[in-house]
Amino acid sequence: MTRERVHARLAVRLGPLSGVWRPRIVLVTLLGLAAVTLTLALNVAVGDTPLSVGEVFTVLSGGGPRSHRYIVLDLRMPRTLAGILVGTALGLSGAITQAVTRNPLASPDVLGVTAGASAASVSIIVLGSTSATVSAIGGSVGVPLAALLGGLLTAALVYALAWRRGIEGFRLVLVGVAIGASATALTSWLLIVAEVSDAARATVWLTGSLNGRGWEHVVPVAVGLAVLVPVALLLSFVLGVLHLGDDTASGLGARVDRDRAALIVVAVALAALATAGAGPIAFVALVVPQICRRLAGTARPPLLTSAIFGALLVLAADVIARTVPRTELPVGIVTAILGAPYLMWLLARGVRGARR
Repeated sequence: MTRERVHARLAVRLGPLSGVWRPRIVLVTLLGLAAVTLTLALNVAVGDTPLSVGEVFTVLSGGGPRSHRYIVLDLRMPRTLAGILVGTALGLSGAITQAVTRNPLASPDVLGVTAGASAASVSIIVLGSTSATVSAIGGSVGVPLAALLGGLLTAALVYALAWRRGIEGFRLVLVGVAIGASATALTSWLLIVAEVSDAARATVWLTGSLNGRGWEHVVPVAVGLAVLVPVALLLSFVLGVLHLGDDTASGLGARVDRDRAALIVVAVALAALATAGAGPIAFVALVVPQICRRLAGTARPPLLTSAIFGALLVLAADVIARTVPRTELPVGIVTAILGAPYLMWLLARGVRGARR
């Protein structure tokens, strides 16, 4: 072992807890935080009344005129925070999913979880026009709750159909694609039978957009992340063992099925929470963990780094959506444009590897 390798990984023990100190991961994570902070200020500065990045930081530090505080804190900050929270949830969800399945193609949108959450949410939007009870709760509670339940039920169905004395990565992906296609077909049927106004509202939501996000959208996602992120980080200690394979993990004393199920539930809940907050934003959960894995030089996607870079990608896509085209685009369209080439490259790489 070289001296560089020795200094790159140092064992750290704090009471009953122990871990490995990897300076490269820390450096990449800190750079990601700095980039998120700068992109936050840039996103808040863009608008009909443009501000400078310095003026944004002045307001965030408690200064600035009242008009600037109103623009930054009341008008633009909810949208930006919604993008950060949704991106964090998607990046973390994708990292957990890919680490558990040991498959770079596994992500909530590829496995059908996002499609299931979308179908459930669209059903609430459509039924809201015919049911007074659903209409009363649809805007505030019904859509987020439906997204969460739809994502969990879809994940349970995919897991059950893919189980064959264990979970194999590519079988899970194939089953997820099939279930996702079925959920997408259900969504299309709901849009056909819905009233024109409901179908239009659901279609806008399905593109994945941060437009019109207010504090009423930010708070539920923030509360959900406050619960799920610590749970995910605590469960991350078993990911290293699960990454070695089921037989090896069982030999080391891990309860493979229980630990894997807990991690998948957390990943699905994060994806459903993000879908409920801003609609289905594609490819973030797929692309970000693999980018972070390569930047950090680790065998599996680092969770905290993936969460930060997920927020960075969604924020950067929102800046592009608001500044580059003449007409403002939904952020989901920009992430799809950025992520689709990566998915094709990943599939081509897998085919070349299989031929070898």
